[in-house]
Amino acid sequence: MAKIRKGDLVEVISGPTQDRGGDRGRQGKVLEVLADQDRVIVEGVNYATKHTRVGQTQRGSKTGGIETAEAPIHISNVALVNPETGKPARTGVKVEQVEKDGVTKTVRTRVFKPSRRDGDAVKAEKKTEKKAPKKAAKKDNE
Repeated sequence: MAKIRKGDLVEVISGPTQDRGGDRGRQGKVLEVLADQDRVIVEGVNYATKHTRVGQTQRGSKTGGIETAEAPIHISNVALVNPETGKPARTGVKVEQVEKDGVTKTVRTRVFKPSRRDGDAVKAEKKTEKKAPKKAAKKDNE
């Protein structure tokens, strides 16, 4: 079972940041998955300009010029976005046996793992809370 599919919301997790002209941190919907190349095309990410030769159709309208389109990005450079938190997260698969009308069926559902980054923020808050009372205790003793 592929982790990233067409229509999923993903975020670019590598490359230059947006203020440096890159796409890191930008979120978009997956338009196409190129499984044989391990690449995905994400909406609004990795724009490439393509110069095509100017020509004419049978009716006389001009074709060609400078066109911009989304280019593929490697699948390792994007992460699925947890819809609850809006942040990129790792995923796992939960396998269940469901019985319906006497037929047992294996159902696989995608589960977002809790982010370790959120845990670090909670730990940092706890450390600052513990240090503050000690300083106050030293002032009382003096």
